[in-house]
Amino acid sequence: MASDTNDSGIPLKPAYDKVQGPPHETGEPGSFPFTRGVRKDMYRGRLWTMRQYAGFGTAAESNARYRYLLERGTTGLSVAFDLPTQLGHDSDAPQSRGEVGKVGVAIDSVADVETLFDSLPLEKVTVSMTINAPASIILAMVLAVARRRGIAFDQLGGTIQNDVLKEYVARGTYIYPPKPSMRLVTDVMAFCAKNVPQWNTISISGYHIREAGSTALEEIAFTLSNGKAYLRAAHEAGLDLDEIAPRISFFWNAHNDFFEEVAKFRAARYLWAHITKDEFGCKDPRSQMLRFHTQTGGSTLTAQEPENNVVRVTIQALAAVLGGTQSLHTNGKDEAMALPTAESAKLALRTQQIIGYESGVADVVDPLAGSYYVETLTNELIARAEVLIKEVDELGGAVAAIESGWMQGRIADSAYHAQQAIERGETVVVGVNKFVEPGEGVRIPLQRVDASVEVEQVKRLHAFRAKRDEALVAKRLDAVRATANSTDNLMPHFIEAVDSGATLGEVCNVLRDVFGVYQAKEIVA
Repeated sequence: MASDTNDSGIPLKPAYDKVQGPPHETGEPGSFPFTRGVRKDMYRGRLWTMRQYAGFGTAAESNARYRYLLERGTTGLSVAFDLPTQLGHDSDAPQSRGEVGKVGVAIDSVADVETLFDSLPLEKVTVSMTINAPASIILAMVLAVARRRGIAFDQLGGTIQNDVLKEYVARGTYIYPPKPSMRLVTDVMAFCAKNVPQWNTISISGYHIREAGSTALEEIAFTLSNGKAYLRAAHEAGLDLDEIAPRISFFWNAHNDFFEEVAKFRAARYLWAHITKDEFGCKDPRSQMLRFHTQTGGSTLTAQEPENNVVRVTIQALAAVLGGTQSLHTNGKDEAMALPTAESAKLALRTQQIIGYESGVADVVDPLAGSYYVETLTNELIARAEVLIKEVDELGGAVAAIESGWMQGRIADSAYHAQQAIERGETVVVGVNKFVEPGEGVRIPLQRVDASVEVEQVKRLHAFRAKRDEALVAKRLDAVRATANSTDNLMPHFIEAVDSGATLGEVCNVLRDVFGVYQAKEIVA
């Protein structure tokens, strides 16, 4: 049966014969407030970047997957890192045991990054890296590799996620407390503004907030509240916001409610344009544009009847395109169970290509503009998100809302209610709680990471350490320690440290000594 409200609590009518809700200006495509898109011609001039997220096992294995995807038409690289790398541990650390190379590629040293991008033209292909707490150190490794290859930093284009606030909220791969973590973010912003001007220094992520169970409304409000916190931190660090804001990007989820997702992207653009202009005084239109990457909803995928995921991903990807995304990752049908096989990754890429080249949806800018329903949802999401953002502000901003556990608690409540709706059958998941196939279901080949990957990675790490100049490494790590205890920018010292042979874990351990380690508060229901 049809519902009277959607998952964000917005009342729904059986039919719409006019636009409802508080009216908001839309502007023309490519102009403030960018509700209709950040470029005048959107996809008529160039399609979105087809950026398939990939990485597993060793750097060599991941490099092979990147080549496979590039040969089949992907137009940007997106690197997935294993859990030890995300948490700033070397592969031979006790905490890494059993996790090396499992959910992404293992990166211990600059040598691994050289292998990861072997024969790939870093000055021509943009690289996105989903890394947060140690993002600045991974970026330093990329810059060291570029310098070794003779590639000028101003030729490099790409993105580091570098969004540590959502780690405290939804994902958990944090290392340091919020204050020093924010200092690392603003150090990257300042360094790249002067030295790596084409690099997106942060990708503020609503994706993981939604994966943790938030509604679309909460995804907008909490993500933009985090964005405000980063702008505030940059301002307090003395940075010119019109220098750093143009290189801020966002990362959204594309979920199942097709029309709400389209409206979500339009609403988020409107809100960010007004936040940057009205609250922070940004004058450059590039600062006011909300540019974003989208990934289809991982939490919507099912292990039951995995072929159904192809349909889910197609609908979600179409919503992202109609909502005006700048780049897109489409999940593989098998990702509810494992990392995608090469075959399922290719099918996911082909899904994007068929949407882009065969469906006709890219021929017209903002083709759902004027829809009574979509415009009503856009208006409602804007108005309701403004209320929720104000509530975060009244708590002291995103950092305070996170440290108190308020934001996490709100997401946990939404996740609980959503799961209850599935278990009661009010929310239908085809093949799971309705139209269930009797028997064991469909079996498909899965990508597996062999235990030998960890053994070989640790051997390579030990061999790398054996060849380096230990005295030079110690000197560079001492410089990192001294700088961490000062207010100077850490990025130049990270580059020199990793280029001398310091490993990711060694640099992170120095920062652990100086900054401490964050301990999450218990969230009481």
